[in-house]
Amino acid sequence: MTAPAPWTARVLTVFPEMFPGPLGLSLAGKALERGLWALDVLDIRDFARDKHRSVDDTPFGGGAGMVLRPDVVDAAQAEAEARSGSSAPAIYLSPRGRLLDQALVRELAAGPGVVLLCGRYEGVDQRVLEARGVAEVSIGDYVLSGGEPAAQVLIDAAVRLLPGVMGNEASPGEESFERGLLEHPHYTRPAEWQGRAVPEPLLSGHHENIRRWRLEQAEEITRQRRPDLWARYRREQDDG
Repeated sequence: MTAPAPWTARVLTVFPEMFPGPLGLSLAGKALERGLWALDVLDIRDFARDKHRSVDDTPFGGGAGMVLRPDVVDAAQAEAEARSGSSAPAIYLSPRGRLLDQALVRELAAGPGVVLLCGRYEGVDQRVLEARGVAEVSIGDYVLSGGEPAAQVLIDAAVRLLPGVMGNEASPGEESFERGLLEHPHYTRPAEWQGRAVPEPLLSGHHENIRRWRLEQAEEITRQRRPDLWARYRREQDDG
């Protein structure tokens, strides 16, 4: 029987040399070496139609900067989708997109992979996004020089949820956002450092007390630092 294909990230970029970058290190890098996921990088310039490998042009309506051409991007997208099949979602990394959160990360990690379009310059011609049904996803309310760092963030977040990637399978459930809360504080040896002691519940060996303390800390940190998350958490608790 043929083994199922691993979760695959296909990345369309004009800077293929930026990959794997940090994805080749630590957890993601080890998982890549073990074949737990795959990375397929397509150089958008390979789909240009002139000898200069031009991928951009001036925007209609004027303005600074250049825009990635729809015909070139479409050809690259068609190749990526042909390799991936129709089940892998196509995503354009854009500050105007849906905010990347842990719920979306879990959804993407549960699928066969993703096709990620990395914009450059002033962005991508809107028509190719509409024609290809490309979703837009943002990693935050700020602007980067291109979509490559954002693509790496998305891939890293998804890869660490894949089976076999993390050493402690129980740990993801306790991380920030998994329960709608920020994560509780962590401590290790020595038990006292510069006059600061590890909280007593963590030294008790009483699992229920430890669990309760961690939950209380996570709730308090979320309430203080992220009122938006705290309000949503409270609503969900009330509804539940």
